[in-house]
Amino acid sequence: MAEAFSFELVSPERLLVSEEVDSVVVPGTEGEFEVLARHAPFLSVLRPGVLEVKTAAGQTRKIFVAGGFADVNSNGLTVLADEAIPVSELDRAQIEARIKDAEEDVADAESPAARDEAARELQHLRDVLAVVS
Repeated sequence: MAEAFSFELVSPERLLVSEEVDSVVVPGTEGEFEVLARHAPFLSVLRPGVLEVKTAAGQTRKIFVAGGFADVNSNGLTVLADEAIPVSELDRAQIEARIKDAEEDVADAESPAARDEAARELQHLRDVLAVVS
């Protein structure tokens, strides 16, 4: 049995997770990394992807993060996510419909700024769909 450590996942809306866990696989910009108890301290930028959390009770949870930061320190792991959604709550058909709408928004944009904003939303939705696929 692995040694447990403190893990917190925070999004702009709320604190999503605050518990003792055995491990967390994190999607860093330089690749995935796994955090265990007594991990060396460091800070990493997150890419869109899935956090895989193994709880002290032996359960595994998967949570999509759209980006953010991971801070590993002597107190454990804190993830500050731009957006976080449990993978179990993602609906493929709904995401595909939103992608179609976003593609239309990009095509119909009346200014470069509006097109850029619509393109960012479209990329975000494609990142979410990649997790569901």
